[in-house]
This record gives sequence, C-alpha cells and structure tokens, in this order.
Amino acid sequence: MQLIERQLQTALNNIVEWSNKSGFTISAQKTTGIHFCKRPLHPDPELFLRGVPIRFQDNYKFLGIIFDKRLTFLPHITSLRNRRLRSFNILRTLSNTSWIADRSCLLRVYRSIIRSVIDYGSVIYSFARASY
Repeated sequence: MQLIERQLQTALNNIVEWSNKSGFTISAQKTTGIHFCKRPLHPDPELFLRGVPIRFQDNYKFLGIIFDKRLTFLPHITSLRNRRLRSFNILRTLSNTSWIADRSCLLRVYRSIIRSVIDYGSVIYSFARASY
C-alpha cells in the first residue's frame, strides 16, 4: 500500500506542478478524495496537496452524480427517487380532471422535469444492481 501511496503522491505533485505552469490553481480546501473499493481491506491513503492533507469521504457529488466508495450508486438513486417523487406529485396534480391538462402538455412536463433528470448520467449509474 505504501508503494501505491507514493505513486499517487507523485502523480498529485505532477498535477500541481502542471497546473501552476498552466495558470490553474487547485484549492487544497476544496479537494476531496474517495477510495473506491468493494471491501475495506486497506485504509485510505494519506495524500497531501501543497502540504495540506486531502480528506477522504464515503460519498462525493461530482457533476450532479453521487459516487459512493463501493460504486453501488445507491445514494444517487435514492436522491433521484426522492427528488422525482415531488415532481410526480406536480404531474399528478396537473393531470387531475379539474385542471383538464391535455396529454401533450403532460408529456412535455414529464420529459422536461422528470425524464431529463433521470436520463442525465444514466450511462454511468446504469451498472448499479437492478435491485436498487
């Protein structure tokens, strides 16, 4: 594990050096790590960015997709489900007979509010277990 930790630290130092030459700044306070593994056999590596230790988390949201350390995507799917339940309630209200919303309008609302969010990133989290 120490060899891997040294290699990761070397790669991280190279990235920092490249970013400095390119005019980018990497914030050590905003940098987090996630140790992907199925079984917690090894502890999280100790990595530093300009002398500041990188903190490791069990879950991390990147570009709207929640990654967990076991890559089950269960936190992401749970979050999607909870957010879309509220949207389904809006759709249910609009489809009520007293509103008399036509079918094409309801379909447009479904595609824009519900389906677009579910489809975003589905290529990544489609590998999650079907039971989720």
